[in-house]
Amino acid sequence: MAFHSYYLNLCVFVMLIYSGSCSSSSQYYAKTCPKALSIISAAVYGAVANESRMGASLLRLHFHDCFVNGCDASILLDDDEASSFTGEKSAGPNANSLRGFEVIDAIKAKLETACPAVVSCADILAVAARDSVAALGGPSWTVQLGRRDSTTASFSSANTDLASPLMNLDELISLFSKKGFTEKEMIALSGAHTTGQARCLIFRNRIYNETNIDSTFAKSIQSNCPSSGGGDNLSPLDDGSAVIFDNSYFKNLVDNKGLLHSDQQLFNGGSADSQVTTYSDNPITFKADFADAMVKMGNMSILTGTAGEIRTNCRKVN
Repeated sequence: MAFHSYYLNLCVFVMLIYSGSCSSSSQYYAKTCPKALSIISAAVYGAVANESRMGASLLRLHFHDCFVNGCDASILLDDDEASSFTGEKSAGPNANSLRGFEVIDAIKAKLETACPAVVSCADILAVAARDSVAALGGPSWTVQLGRRDSTTASFSSANTDLASPLMNLDELISLFSKKGFTEKEMIALSGAHTTGQARCLIFRNRIYNETNIDSTFAKSIQSNCPSSGGGDNLSPLDDGSAVIFDNSYFKNLVDNKGLLHSDQQLFNGGSADSQVTTYSDNPITFKADFADAMVKMGNMSILTGTAGEIRTNCRKVN
């Protein structure tokens, strides 16, 4: 796989907390931390080159951060028994599932050396997600900067606000709608499953018991996911091109080769079918819509101004 460089544009937040306006600028960190974006990019491209799966993991970290109380790096906070603080890492959708924390730690350490207490962990997550997608051959987009980090997290919200692989289409539409996304944007964002892997225990019921699945595909997955045991065995979410960020995920859905129950729900005789077909036929359209939806997601309930803080260690509050 070819890993290539991108010249990355920036946008500076000028909004008050939770407002939605932004003016474009290439100067957000230009004076305070001029090497910030190059430090993040180099680390991400290096991590993905070392292990391609890390690209999907870093992208997923940004998703799971933003969908729980906004893009505030709350997902990075460790539990703290001394203060009886329970973060989001141990919530059902995250426990033994999220990866990439060490990559974020390494990026933060380099940034703290270059420019102490300047670049937020939330901005690191947003930029790392974009660079991960680009490193895997996907689109790039303007990452809006200026987020600050939360001083708390929500274990309960992490258990209720994240999409489950067992959800039906109406549940997915409802969950994303509550976060301000249209059905079309939900489908585009689901295209993130064109890269990455899932554990056998998450899709076992689908490959053995569901009928809207290609039989040959199901049998091939069963070879690595027995009917009992092997719950942690991994299979690619995208059977067509397991690593590359393309539209193969949607082609799989049209062929009833979605790995997760929630994936195949996007093409199962419902309202999402036509959009899935569009993305399966038009990779450029998918990548453009995905990039737009990622910009929107990156703006969810951000902290700016004097709200929150710039953590010096992404795993704990200052």
